Amino acid sequence: MHVLIDGHHGEPARLESMQLVYDVLDELPARIAMTKIMPPYVFRYTGAKAEDWGVSGFVLIAESHISIHTFPEHGLIHVDIFSCKEFSAELAIEYVREKFGLRDTSHRTLGRGLENREGPICDLT
Repeated sequence: MHVLIDGHHGEPARLESMQLVYDVLDELPARIAMTKIMPPYVFRYTGAKAEDWGVSGFVLIAESHISIHTFPEHGLIHVDIFSCKEFSAELAIEYVREKFGLRDTSHRTLGRGLENREGPICDLT
């Protein structure tokens, strides 16, 4: 399962917070029943245009990964949750919306190319 979340009109102070991005990456795996296998890695970056700076981070989970990229000057955030097992996309979307003060979100949920398999590619039970 692959969920891509695009958040719009977020609170700039939240979107520029390295600590908040870290905390979300630290807490989200457990909230969606995933297994974090390392601490989150978060950094601030500067884009080619001055207004394209932001915060990016990721956390590896046993099921795959979660990444976040923010653009505070634009009020945007992009979150990517990639997993070999099903999880509540709605719960993840609402959590991200609340944490970053997003007024609008859009998302896509994609399969992970497992249609021809007889069982999950990872069995972590």
